[in-house]
Amino acid sequence: MLATLLAAVLSVGRIASAHEQPSLGRALIGDVLVDDTLSRNVSACPGYTLSALHETKTGLTAKLNLAGPACNAFGHDVANLTLEVTYDTQTRLHVNIYDTAKSQFSIPSSVIELDKASGKASLKHSSDLVFNYEPSPFAFWITRRSEPHALPLFDTRASSLPPTPIAPVIPADNSTALDGFPLVFEDQYLQLTSALPLGTNIYGLGEVVASSGFRRDVGINGGKGTIQTMWARDIADPVDENVYGSHPIYLEHRFNETTNRSQSHGVFHFSAAGSDTLLLTPPSSPVSLVQYRAIGGTLDFYFFSGPSPQKVVEQYGALVGLPTWQPYWGFGFHLCRWGYTDVNDTRAQVAAMRAAGVPLETMWNDIDVYHAFRDFTTDPVSFPAEEVRNFIRELAANNQHYIPIVDAAVAHQVNGTDVYDPYTKGVELDVWIKNPDGSQYVGQVWPGYTVFPDWFAEHSTEFWTEALKNWSDLGVEFSGIWLDMNEPSSFCVGSCGSGAHVDLTNTSTPFILPGKPGNLVTEFPEGYDATKWGFSGNMTINGTSTFSNETTAKLELRGLGGLGAAGQKDVDLNDPPYAIHNGDGPLNVKTVAPNATHAGGFAELDVHNLWGLMEEKATHLALLSIQPKKRPFLISRSTFPSTGRWSGHWLGDNFSKWAYMHYNIQGVLQFQLFQVPMVGADTCGFNDNTDEELCARWMQLSAFLPFYRNHNVLGAISQEPYRWESVANASRTAIAIRYSLLPYWYTLFANASLHGTPTVNALFFEFPDEPELFGIDQQFLIGKDILVTPVLTPNVSSVTGIFPGRGRTTWRDWYTHEVVDTSASSQVSLEAPLGHIPVHVRDGAALLLHAEPGYTTTETRAGPYALLVTQDASGHAFGSAYVDDGETVPPTPSTTIQFTARKGALRVSPHGNFRIAQKLETVTVLGVGSKKPREVKLNGKTVQHWEFDERLERLVVQQLGIDLNKEASLTWE
Repeated sequence: MLATLLAAVLSVGRIASAHEQPSLGRALIGDVLVDDTLSRNVSACPGYTLSALHETKTGLTAKLNLAGPACNAFGHDVANLTLEVTYDTQTRLHVNIYDTAKSQFSIPSSVIELDKASGKASLKHSSDLVFNYEPSPFAFWITRRSEPHALPLFDTRASSLPPTPIAPVIPADNSTALDGFPLVFEDQYLQLTSALPLGTNIYGLGEVVASSGFRRDVGINGGKGTIQTMWARDIADPVDENVYGSHPIYLEHRFNETTNRSQSHGVFHFSAAGSDTLLLTPPSSPVSLVQYRAIGGTLDFYFFSGPSPQKVVEQYGALVGLPTWQPYWGFGFHLCRWGYTDVNDTRAQVAAMRAAGVPLETMWNDIDVYHAFRDFTTDPVSFPAEEVRNFIRELAANNQHYIPIVDAAVAHQVNGTDVYDPYTKGVELDVWIKNPDGSQYVGQVWPGYTVFPDWFAEHSTEFWTEALKNWSDLGVEFSGIWLDMNEPSSFCVGSCGSGAHVDLTNTSTPFILPGKPGNLVTEFPEGYDATKWGFSGNMTINGTSTFSNETTAKLELRGLGGLGAAGQKDVDLNDPPYAIHNGDGPLNVKTVAPNATHAGGFAELDVHNLWGLMEEKATHLALLSIQPKKRPFLISRSTFPSTGRWSGHWLGDNFSKWAYMHYNIQGVLQFQLFQVPMVGADTCGFNDNTDEELCARWMQLSAFLPFYRNHNVLGAISQEPYRWESVANASRTAIAIRYSLLPYWYTLFANASLHGTPTVNALFFEFPDEPELFGIDQQFLIGKDILVTPVLTPNVSSVTGIFPGRGRTTWRDWYTHEVVDTSASSQVSLEAPLGHIPVHVRDGAALLLHAEPGYTTTETRAGPYALLVTQDASGHAFGSAYVDDGETVPPTPSTTIQFTARKGALRVSPHGNFRIAQKLETVTVLGVGSKKPREVKLNGKTVQHWEFDERLERLVVQQLGIDLNKEASLTWE
């Protein structure tokens, strides 16, 4: 929260810091060669020579020795490396290059437990991927076994890369000069470069709000290229900079113009190190390239063969862990804001939502709930614990839920009379991050001076569980937890609260809170001029439209195993010689300083990017302890590979701008690839003021994305969906569709948890051989069957969309069941007046629906089912639905129902042991042909209640009462 406020306070952090030359006094320290200077140029780096090759059962091992004099570009060259190649599975190849002495940091299995290799010897000769190498200088390339002579998937050979030196590829950034492409492995700088097909399609590498969209900019067709920095950072959603999470995985989608077919593969760098990943195309180069520049860790890579985009995502999930099971209620609508002044104000929002008939599943509170901004407390005046308990129980009685915020930093005691159990318990259990001298590291966040949990400490999870349980026992009987500020964020540089001179009683923030004099929230969406129309945000005032093209803003694009560093000498922890492109400049700005230390001796420099993930894991385990057998529901800001095993994610502190509604889509698509499928943005925008039109459109869009929450900043105008009737109407309509689709959503998420299958897809995921779709992120697919085309611009009543399939796929309007005419053009103009979002259903689908959407998911589930079948030209359709109790941690009783249609028939086939109480009452079949059936039968008996529409080729059969625990057959002749 409030990442924006720190930009002004700590703007000095954007200034590139001067690097001190470390004192280097020895010729050899272990396996680290030391020179007395750093060249800051890799052109003289000699690379490595392979020796001592040993074939193993599942791959090979070898030694890599420095091939010449050390270059010491941005650190000290490591003389001896080990190469391990393992054919893990049929579709996964592991290539690990690490220092033989194992002094570099590698991620412990206690933090991320990766899937183990299968151990099958046959994979060396049968797996999809093949490891190839040159011994001197060592280089490697990865090919498909089925296409040994095709362009490699990953290729580090100098002969495959353009000649160097190359002047800065991004002229304004001297660091994009390419001095050479050797393998560089130093204690504080690692570099590896691979050739890519010219202008290839790259997706992933995040977290980022990318100006290029879901498809990354590789530097062709007017693009500059990409510098993706991996360094978790508290910042309000800047464009093209590092933000909250780090995900060094990319999917490449290659189209063969000769065969008109595509294949996808994935590349994952398993490292927590701060790094830059560059996607560039040098001038006149016949290839593009990807270059990894890391300031620690190892070169530990996994390659996934795909060959479809979904398979790449699934294969990545199999490695890092599949997403956690979500409770059914988590798919309802969530409401929050920073600025609900007390428990009665919060309660009033619940009442107002019900009065407006806008469904509300879960109510949230921001830091307003706290006493003095302290975690695990309630304010005794504005949020008395017993009143909070009563309020939460009122929600529960109405089948609603409650989620409070938990910030990363825990308040430090201000004096000897200050009683704050979470701090003193943490001291007792020794769970706080420390300074290098062993004293507590004390930063500054909302409550003033703060300490930070050290998740490597032995008792950290025990401490966290007790704190959450005590809070629940106090009265905050939460259904889930919202984890914020967990990059982790700090408002000062370094351990600013350490030392006898520090006044710990100073609990003020170093900036003015939003909405207060000196920091009023005055910005509105593009097209709305508050200086002319005031702060209502209304679309019309006195019958006049408030929209003006003159106020449409242009967004500014900002910027472009062992202990690791803690156990190494002559390394600079706070200011590594290679300056990654951290948006705040020095790495100690707005976060815990890199020289802070963790249990086990780890330096924050090496483990910084893991903090959020480790908090998510601890919180997930704590909730399982507090609420046994119930699925934990977590939403977190900072993420890392395997976060999805423990938590969902919201896209951070976005802005109430039309551009950010568009960015919402690319963010959701990114996190499907990252295996964090429960993801969404702050609907209507967090920072700035929203307006009526933007909020209406955004409430519609988010209803078709996994995590659905409206949330905004302190001091901005209110944006609950009941505030404008047009927004309330748009919300009611969209939520009704969302709730009818809940069986479909729930099944998609079951497949994500079982197989890693993405729940929301880019269009090319389902139509991989249509290049016109490769850059589309204004539209998306829910699963494979629902196409959503949102309005993303103001003051319009129509939107243009593309319908995949090139005329070979039939798309029907969700609302009218009309077939879309896609024969004339790939682009179709769709009517979209305010309150309407175009949604279309693909042929060949069979969707189980809730027939009577209710106010909550519980009420919705209690009603009957309906089935929508959209037959393709051959009469075929298929779908499935996963059903269980919606809250118990698997394994738990469940049933999967399969729906299979052919011309004139539909079969319902349940498999499982969960008893489904609700009946299937209505079946709608589209594409049955233009001839009216003579009769309709259920299990051989004539059905009386059915209707046929010749023009729509639609058969609607009602009052069926089908028991979904048994086989059933519906036929029409």
